[in-house]
This record gives sequence, C-alpha cells and structure tokens, in this order.
Amino acid sequence: MTAAKKQPLIAVVGPTASGKSDLGIALAHRFDGEVINCDSVQTYRGIYVATAKVPPEEQQGIPHHLIDIVEPTYNLTAVEWAERAREVIADLEARGKQALLVGGTGFYLRALTTKFFDSPEIDESLRPRFQRILERRGAEHLHRMLSKVDPLLAAKFAPNDWSRVIRALEVYFSSGKPLSEWQTATPEQPTEEAARMFYLVLQPPREELYDRINQRTDLMVERGLLGEIESLIAAGVPHSAKAFNAHGYKRFVEYLLGQRTLESAVEQMKLDTRHYAKRQWTWWRAQQNTFWLEGFGFEESVIEKGSRIVTKLRENFEK
Repeated sequence: MTAAKKQPLIAVVGPTASGKSDLGIALAHRFDGEVINCDSVQTYRGIYVATAKVPPEEQQGIPHHLIDIVEPTYNLTAVEWAERAREVIADLEARGKQALLVGGTGFYLRALTTKFFDSPEIDESLRPRFQRILERRGAEHLHRMLSKVDPLLAAKFAPNDWSRVIRALEVYFSSGKPLSEWQTATPEQPTEEAARMFYLVLQPPREELYDRINQRTDLMVERGLLGEIESLIAAGVPHSAKAFNAHGYKRFVEYLLGQRTLESAVEQMKLDTRHYAKRQWTWWRAQQNTFWLEGFGFEESVIEKGSRIVTKLRENFEK
C-alpha cells in the first residue's frame, strides 16, 4: 500500500472575532480541504451562543472535525486533543485532503507540534486560581511567583508569557517539584507535525477588532446566552464545569451566583475578550513559521493573500 502523501499543515489562527472560520472555509474550498477545530470552547457539546461555532448550514459543505466532541464537564487536555487531531489528519491525508486547523487555542497546536515531558498529575483547581491572579494583579505578578519557585524557568520566560508561566506554576504547586526539573529528566521534543506546520495569523486593525468584539458580545446576550447557561445548570452541569471558564460564560455564571450585576457581567465579558485577543497576538509573535495577514478573515484581499501563501507552501512540498 502506498503511504499517504503528506502536505503542509495549515493553521488559521489569530485573535477572537478576527474571522478565522471565514478564512478557513475559503481556503478549504480552494485547496480541497477540511477544517479541524482547534478552539477549546468549541469542543464542548451543548454550548453554542458564545462559542462562535459555525452552524452546519453555514459551513458551505466543508466538513468540520473535533467540534462538539465532549461534555461540558469533561476536562479535554491539549495532549488528548492533539491525539485526536493526529487521527483526523491521518484520515484526511489518506484521502488526499488538505488539513486546515482553525481556531484560537494556541496550546492545542503546541501539543500537536511538541512531545511534552513526563509530567505529574495536575490539580485542576489551580488554573482558575492563577487566572484570577492574572486578571487582578497582572502577568508580571505571576512571573514573580514563578521566580521564587522555579528561577531557572522564570529566566527563560518573558513576564507577559502568561500561558507558560501558569503551566509552570501548576506543575510546581501540584507536585512540589519545579517544572525545570521535570523537563531536565525528559526534555520536550518536536513532533513529526512540527516541521510542516505553518500559521496564517490574522491581524485586523486593533480598534476595529475591539468594536467587533463589543458588538458580538451584545449580540450573544440578545441571542440568549444567559438562558443557555441556566438550561445547562438546570440539566446538571455544575457552576465549576470546565466549559464555564470560557470568556463568554464565566462572568454570567458569576452573575447567576450573585457575585456581580448583569450589566457588570456584560462589560467584564467585553473587557476579558479584548484582553484575551491581546494575549493571543502575544502568543503568535513567539511562534515560528508564521505568516501575518493584515485584515479580517472574511476580506477578499486577505483570502487572496492567504491562498497565495498556501499555494507556495504546497508547491515547496512537491519539490
């Protein structure tokens, strides 16, 4: 049997509300591709209003994978997502299809391109606590915390590299041993996918993006976001469910718990989402094999530029 021919792996990434799904679908049409979701919130069944999932009737006939695959109470780790993504990629390439990974969860893609060290079991209650510290006291405070418990790793991370800092703090406070020691014992290594992963990073004008985020938040509220959360809780999903840590849900859960007003929930959701967009840009600036596209993913000029880049990458793999 002839081995499946491997193509470049194209990831359409960037900040929330930048039009990633639009660009992903457009590229899938042009290159006979299928979309693999790499947005953590879209993996959960039963939550829709604040997830930006593309409804089936708007997918334009393009198959979408790894959407609605776990319950809201399930903790889908990045490593498990990567294992599932590899299975989908293998199937697509066996059928001669172009794999297009679309979404904003950078750590999912890092798990796909990196063989992680052997790590301890992580206390799941830690991440929400560190997220609250991040929101209240900022990334530099978390970095100072890491400097005290793992100075070797803190010296390697920029103060604003909050995602890696939080991960390192999780490992230390779960195991009592610095992450740098775990890494020394079993160093991280690139996977087979790393060398053929290329990132198309959307970079629309910041103020236009923020306006779009604010408008989308108001629309989510109008479309029944609060009712969806109430229905999930009534069906037995606990307030502490992993899915409710997402930006579109967290503040409204706090409202239902009497911790803030509805107006405060709406405004804080907008602020959270804008801050998240900034962190996503920071994440992608630290990656290799990136191509930055100035504009939104639904703009024809961006689609054309993205198509030219993908064409060139595919041609290089033919050589």
